[in-house]
Amino acid sequence: MRVLAAMSGGVDSAVAAARAVDAGHDVVGVHMALNRNPSALRTGSRGCCTIEDSLDARRAADLLGIPFYVWDLSETFVEDVVDDFVAEYAAGRTPNPCVRCNEHVKFAALLDKGIALGFDAVATGHYARVERGEDGRAQLHRAADPLKDQSYVLAVLDADQVEHAMFPLGDAPTKAAVRAEAERRGLPVAAKPDSHDICFIPDGDTRGFLRDKLGEDPGEVVDVDGTVLGRHGGTYGFTVGQRKGLGLDRPAADGRPRYVLSISPVQRTVTVGPVERLAVGALTALDPVWSAPEPRGVVEVHAQVRAHGEPVPAVAELVGEELRVQLRTPLTGVAPGQTVALYDGTRVLGSATISGTRPA
Repeated sequence: MRVLAAMSGGVDSAVAAARAVDAGHDVVGVHMALNRNPSALRTGSRGCCTIEDSLDARRAADLLGIPFYVWDLSETFVEDVVDDFVAEYAAGRTPNPCVRCNEHVKFAALLDKGIALGFDAVATGHYARVERGEDGRAQLHRAADPLKDQSYVLAVLDADQVEHAMFPLGDAPTKAAVRAEAERRGLPVAAKPDSHDICFIPDGDTRGFLRDKLGEDPGEVVDVDGTVLGRHGGTYGFTVGQRKGLGLDRPAADGRPRYVLSISPVQRTVTVGPVERLAVGALTALDPVWSAPEPRGVVEVHAQVRAHGEPVPAVAELVGEELRVQLRTPLTGVAPGQTVALYDGTRVLGSATISGTRPA
């Protein structure tokens, strides 16, 4: 097959490309330039898509003996990931930019361009597996290493995209084994730190980033009974389940810690309350995407709402375009804007964007 290997400049994508070459595929490496500031430099484990990353990707491609190109996808990245991130927080929701990047950039813009150029598949360094079912169709599954599994952030892929996806690291036992393999291969990125946090906020100050984009928009932090406990500079600086950084001027009447329960940008209020108020027993979600056949009626599933969250048993039903999920085990800190991914065992069924929750 002709394979387009997405090479970020990190160890995972370099080893994934190497494995694709070993498998006998005709591989071409491509680095996605997503940063509109071409002079940006990486700071340890923070930041990505920098000059340093593109050079590391090129060195790895040279060592593998494969062609290498840099594609400028920064406009798509800004519009579909960064601008979406800002708009979602402004609306009181909590988005996952990695999910949006996979959905709109790596497996939409990149894959579409690759298919148009005659490639059969896109290979990435994600930890997930593509297997063939009895019907011969591709299925998206969890990785062999549960600690590195990234199937959650890939749950936005539809069936056609999974058909053209390749994850050579899906059977890797551990990340340490991948680094050891990179060292054996002589790849210069074998010891390079992993990227952490949000790639377009390299200093890790999400609230500061949003303040620069949205400006100050002060309001009140209130308890569940309406008592004002403090003030804030913008509802965008909070997310459901948050405990630290609430800026409370005085403690709650019962003296117990408070957590963010809900956010109202229109009223400019952040409502806080005791931890037991965070328990969610059911949720609704919109814009479902299915990599497996669309479910009919009520189905037993496992639901996961965070990249490294614990999947819990649930029942799900698609009613029109709304996905309704009843959790058999309550979850805490579930925020509108997050993605809920549904699984059948290790297989990803699909995902949707959470629009509302109901207390346990």
